[in-house]
Order: sequence, then C-alpha cells, then structure tokens
Amino acid sequence: MRPRCTLAATTLDAPDAPALARFYRNLLDWPVRKEEPGWVEIGPPGGGAGLSFQTEPLFTPPRWPSERSAQQMMMHLDIEVTDLPAAVERAVALGARPAGSQPQDDVRVLYDPAGHPFCLFTRTTADA
Repeated sequence: MRPRCTLAATTLDAPDAPALARFYRNLLDWPVRKEEPGWVEIGPPGGGAGLSFQTEPLFTPPRWPSERSAQQMMMHLDIEVTDLPAAVERAVALGARPAGSQPQDDVRVLYDPAGHPFCLFTRTTADA
C-alpha cells in the first residue's frame, strides 16, 4: 500500500522567523498555527498547506534576477490577488519592496522584508 503524502507547508529561512511570519500573516490574513523559539507556522483559516518560518542566523537573501556569483533563488511564492495595485500598496506598507525588474503586466515581483522574492498576480481570462 502506498503511503499518503500531503504537502503541509513551505518553509522559508530568515534571520528573524517571527518578524517574517508577521509580514506574511498580515499580507495573507492567516492565523498562527504554531510558534516556538526560532519557528513559526501560519496557515489558511480553513486548513490546507501553510507557510513556516525558521530562524537561520547565516541566511543570505537570494538575488533575482539570478547572478552567477550570488545566492540564487531556490523557489518563490506566487500569490493571486484581485486588485494588483492595491495588493502591491498593501505589501509595501507591510514592509515589502518592489523589484527593479517587472517582467509581466499582470505580475508584480516584490521582496519580502528578509529579501525573498515573491509575486503578486491577477488571473487573466486566458489563465482561467
């Protein structure tokens, strides 16, 4: 019998896990599931895969776009929004900063307070 496997969370390293968790908790309006020293888990109110944050004192923010001699991005979060300009404004007010390169009209690349790139996007009719 094959064991059941369920994605529980994506974990982001950060120099200050509680601070980064606070940013995403406020951005996504998700509650804290678990908190202990150096570790915070948040998730959607109705259940499902969430985000975890782990304190990593040697954390180096990734570079995007990638550079051969710098820490490369291993993954990023794509967050669907209904109003892209308003969502960008909210993210910036919470501590994000826009990336210099913006490759698409319906996507905005930002950096969270720890420097992880993430995308806010609106779904177009062609995506549906």
